[in-house]
Amino acid sequence: MLNLCRYLCVEPFVSMKINLPDIPESEQTPLVKGLIGIIEQLSDTVERQQEEITLLKDEINVLKGQKKRPKFKPSKLDTNTDEKSDQGSTDNKRSGSTKRSKNQTLTIHQDNIVQPEQPLPIGARFKGYRDFVVQELEIQSCNVRYRLACYLLPDGSTVTATLPNGLAGQHFGTRLRSYILYQYHQCQVTQPLLLEQLREWGIDISSGQLNRLLTENHDDLHEEKAELLAAGLQSTGYITTDDTGARHQGKNGFVTHIGNEWFAWFQSSDRKNRINFLSLLRAGNKGYQVNTCALNYMATNKLPAPPVSIVSNTPVTNFGCEEEWSAHLVQLGIVVKRHIQIATEGALLGCASENEALGKLAVISDGAGQFKVLQHGLCWVHAERLVHKLIPLNEGHREDIAQVRDEIWSFYKELKEYKKQPCDTKKSALSKEFDRLFTQKTRYELLNQQLKRLNKLKSSLLLVLERPEIPIHTNGSENDLREQVKRRKVSGGTRSDLGRQCRDTFSSLKKTCGKLGVSFWKYLNDRISQSNVIPSLGSLVLQKAHPASAY
Repeated sequence: MLNLCRYLCVEPFVSMKINLPDIPESEQTPLVKGLIGIIEQLSDTVERQQEEITLLKDEINVLKGQKKRPKFKPSKLDTNTDEKSDQGSTDNKRSGSTKRSKNQTLTIHQDNIVQPEQPLPIGARFKGYRDFVVQELEIQSCNVRYRLACYLLPDGSTVTATLPNGLAGQHFGTRLRSYILYQYHQCQVTQPLLLEQLREWGIDISSGQLNRLLTENHDDLHEEKAELLAAGLQSTGYITTDDTGARHQGKNGFVTHIGNEWFAWFQSSDRKNRINFLSLLRAGNKGYQVNTCALNYMATNKLPAPPVSIVSNTPVTNFGCEEEWSAHLVQLGIVVKRHIQIATEGALLGCASENEALGKLAVISDGAGQFKVLQHGLCWVHAERLVHKLIPLNEGHREDIAQVRDEIWSFYKELKEYKKQPCDTKKSALSKEFDRLFTQKTRYELLNQQLKRLNKLKSSLLLVLERPEIPIHTNGSENDLREQVKRRKVSGGTRSDLGRQCRDTFSSLKKTCGKLGVSFWKYLNDRISQSNVIPSLGSLVLQKAHPASAY
């Protein structure tokens, strides 16, 4: 009884969860048993109250517009709708676990014949060899001295032999420079660790020289990266896009990804707005142009009629750079910030529209406003997340959220089936099913508001009905941007403009090589040595992808 009284006086204030102490049978009188029953009821009541208090706090935070407390796991919308074939092997082996003879594909560089250690008796007969293949890696420095022959000609001039391609002005070989670039960009090795590794292997190099090898004399690669975007926009008729943070010179910046299943392209900037995105879609063109497309954009985005009339009636329609365009707007008297923004976006879109591939280009994004241009499609995974993140306040809300999510998953699976075999009958049925799904009323008002919000985005969510070839998610962009996120965690950010340019260039080339099935190591060796046996990545993208004009 004494233990029970001590527990009742102290324990409830120590923990919200009440655990009964062990009470001997001799002390379990009717009064004690009655108190135990009361304590058990109190424990259940405290737990329910604690849960209700937590839910009410979450609801208050939602009403205040603050961030929600819980962190949800990633949505399984896409994985839950993938088809899982029951055909094939009857065992439970993982995919790709089939045994194969690996030695058959190896190139043998050296044969070592090994004889038995013990003396052989008289009469032993040789019966051949039992092969045992060992894979090895040779790591050692190799310093080469090129002795360039010099000749004095009869006319008094001299002739001197030249270095092999890729070595002009360089005291580090092409293989070493390729290795440095591969370790830094592919393996995410930091400069201090890479410097330590090279010195341990006998390479005499300074930290400044290592930084120069990573950032300087890569103009050819920067040009190939620029050409990659132009080819990518013409490749399939659609792109997925996203952006993430990328610090530069101690300040917050951003990096934008544009890509599809055949290429990935990154570009860093100090802002992430629609002007920046439209500037990227010009694919290297620095101009601004006022044409029909630009004027339609200005009118659609509610630029007042007087500024539209002023811009459309000017004789000059092409501008070579941002400075010329800004001076033109000032000359026209367009000085309101909002008017300048809309007019600039229109002129950028007008310049980008000169590229025929952009006429039918579909842009798939997570719904960020800066990407809402051209034929805009939305990612279904991000759309479903709006429902997934809702916090139910009671059992009825929980049931309604689960039911709506199941319906969204089922509808998503039907869209994937439609992509395989599109037809008008399925198209009409899916459109009607969308209306039913996102106009239904549930017992949870916040859920009803989210469904109403998604219903207004019908044209973007169902762009796939008109363009079955486009993806219905932005998983590709999410995966590609992990490269930038890892780099941000490893290095924090870039310090020089040249370093930021190299980060974008090598990330683009590396990811594109992976999508095209080209070895990034072989690609670096080919470009650094100036062999150029591997075709340009832009041409490979156009060869493997379908031309945009087909849609």
